[in-house]
Amino acid sequence: MAALPWEEPAPRRVALDATTIQDLVAVAGDLADAARGAVLPHFRSRELHHDDKAIVRPDGNWDPVTAADTACEQAIRDRLAALRPDDGIVGEEAGHSPGTSGLTWVVDPIDGTRAFLAGLPTWGVLIALFDGIEPSIGVVDQPHVDERWVGVATPDERRCQFHHAGAAELVHARSSADLGTAVLCTAYPEVGTSDERVAFERVRDRVMLTRYGADCYAYALIASGTVDLVIEAQLQPWDVAALVPVVRGAGGVITAWDGGPAHAGGRVIAAGDADLHTAARSLLGG
Repeated sequence: MAALPWEEPAPRRVALDATTIQDLVAVAGDLADAARGAVLPHFRSRELHHDDKAIVRPDGNWDPVTAADTACEQAIRDRLAALRPDDGIVGEEAGHSPGTSGLTWVVDPIDGTRAFLAGLPTWGVLIALFDGIEPSIGVVDQPHVDERWVGVATPDERRCQFHHAGAAELVHARSSADLGTAVLCTAYPEVGTSDERVAFERVRDRVMLTRYGADCYAYALIASGTVDLVIEAQLQPWDVAALVPVVRGAGGVITAWDGGPAHAGGRVIAAGDADLHTAARSLLGG
């Protein structure tokens, strides 16, 4: 796997004990709260405009950015600077600001900007904590419907908690090893390159139900046990870093199509069940 933009030349894991994890989960919640305050005033505003990014996606898809994206990321950066100034941060819009603690926060201020522009509540704010080797804490926050998933996936602990309307509960992916009864999601019908689309369609043709356009929300629903599979391609690291602890914390599996780590982006497959993950991967062909 290629080095990530924020990785040290010789990566090492920052050890996080249970108390530190709890403190960092609280910080992640504070960052998500700051993001809500910045992004919600823009949602479903008829005055919201977009600009195309300079980045040209390999699949040729339109890649919009809005004032909501930049305001949301800046709010997260400002809050992190107040809470943990020694940590690094990398965001989709403003790039990498190195830290000295060995910990890096990885932020996608609005995952699903197209849905945001259309007024659809299937976008989310993604916040991950990278421990030097992999994401240990991940948050998927959907402010408009007041839903938040907080995942922890460390060598010593795995859990995912769902927050809504002031209540919180542990959630678990469902066990469903049968492709024929599986619910599959992906962001775009075209998936990626023509070869990637053909590979995806081999899985699509075997499952019970396929739905499109949910972006990060689909991965969160794996954690809650209502979606079984998500298959995507052409992802960036900030698109997926927060999703890794959420899926893994709920007992699911998330990897690259070839079985390697998912947090660098590219081709990603997530499943609620290990056997289902293996079956789908075999059809994708890595």
